[in-house]
Amino acid sequence: MKEPLIRFTDVDFTYARTHGGDGWAALKRVNLEIFEGEFVAVLGHNGSGKSTLAKHINALLTPTSGRVLVAGLDTAAEDKVWEIRQKVGMVFQNPDNQLVATTVEEDVAFGPENLGIPSPEIQRRVTESLQAVDMLSYRRHSPHQLSGGQKQRVAIAGMIAMLPMCIVLDEPTAMLDPQGRREVMSTIHRLNKDEGITIVHITHHMDEVIGADRVVVMDEGRIVLQGTPREVFSQVKLLRSLHLDVPQVTDLAERLRNRGHLIPQGTLTVNEMVMLLCPSD
Repeated sequence: MKEPLIRFTDVDFTYARTHGGDGWAALKRVNLEIFEGEFVAVLGHNGSGKSTLAKHINALLTPTSGRVLVAGLDTAAEDKVWEIRQKVGMVFQNPDNQLVATTVEEDVAFGPENLGIPSPEIQRRVTESLQAVDMLSYRRHSPHQLSGGQKQRVAIAGMIAMLPMCIVLDEPTAMLDPQGRREVMSTIHRLNKDEGITIVHITHHMDEVIGADRVVVMDEGRIVLQGTPREVFSQVKLLRSLHLDVPQVTDLAERLRNRGHLIPQGTLTVNEMVMLLCPSD
């Protein structure tokens, strides 16, 4: 059987004590496998542990107990941290905090330059990375004059230029308008499908997980549900008990079912709903 790219085994993580408190257990007995090429979305309300989980994948945090392996490397091994971070890139909520240079191409080149990559190879990577996020025509622009969605795509290009096996995105659309969200989500899906990059997408937007291969739902530091989007969103009552919403179409399907309409559980998209309500002759 194929080995997972990322493996959590009985992982606990407790944030340090503050002001005499006992500390906060953010992860509790987490077991999770993510395979190369997968698109995994992680859902959970604020404080559920999803961002803490994300930071364990590239050793920004290491377990209090248990073990996290990335491509067979133990994140707790200090001499492997740099290698792990070359394999796993992180993209955070605020793109302004990730932009460091005066032009887009300089920003994307920053990571490879720190790796000591030769200049011709850096230029090739910059061009290919910007092409991958559809931002090549902006290469000489100032990143701080771009829209929020464009800035986030530049941040993603900077990760791609490092040639990672996996990109972890911690609520990358939280600060974006609807157009910016669409741009970023389109980019993420294209990188996954066309480039084969493993994606771990942390979000609270239900509609952003519909196209994922797998959805992981967290609550109080534990994984409480996982499966395909259709399987997970069939559990409407459970999700609401966890203070999570469901996609608008799924909510509509639930309301119609309650009124006696024969709408299957796990209905996710507008097209599915149209076909169910207005079947062709």
